[in-house]
Amino acid sequence: MAQAHSPRFLALVDSLRGRVAEIPAEALAAALQADPQALLVDVREASEFAAGHVRGAVHLGKGVIERDIEQQVPDPDRPLYLYCGGGYRSLLAGEALQRMGYRRVVSVAGGWKALSGLLPVETPSGPAG
Repeated sequence: MAQAHSPRFLALVDSLRGRVAEIPAEALAAALQADPQALLVDVREASEFAAGHVRGAVHLGKGVIERDIEQQVPDPDRPLYLYCGGGYRSLLAGEALQRMGYRRVVSVAGGWKALSGLLPVETPSGPAG
C-alpha cells in the first residue's frame, strides 16, 4: 500500500505550482509529437523505472538529475517533460532544473499513474501498448 504524503511535503510541492509549468498527462503525446527535440525524462527511482516506464523516456532519477543533466542535455533550451509516480517529484526536479538555467521544463501532472494507461510503456517483459 502506498504511503500517504506528509503535509510538509505536500505544502512544498504546492508552493511550486505556478512556478514550474505543468501539462496534463492526456496532452503529453501531442506535445512530444509537436516538438521532435523534446525529451521525456523519468525522474523516479531506478527500481521504479526498471519495473516499467513510458516508451522512449530516459531515466534521470530525482536523486541525481541535478548532477547528471548537463551530460545528457547540454542545451538549456531543449524542452524537457518530467514525470514521476504521481506528479510531485517531477515538480521538485523541474524547479531545480529551472534554477540551473533550463528554460523549457514541464512537469507531467499525474505522472506514471496517469501515463501508464495513456501511452505505450516498456516493462521487464518487453514493450506493451
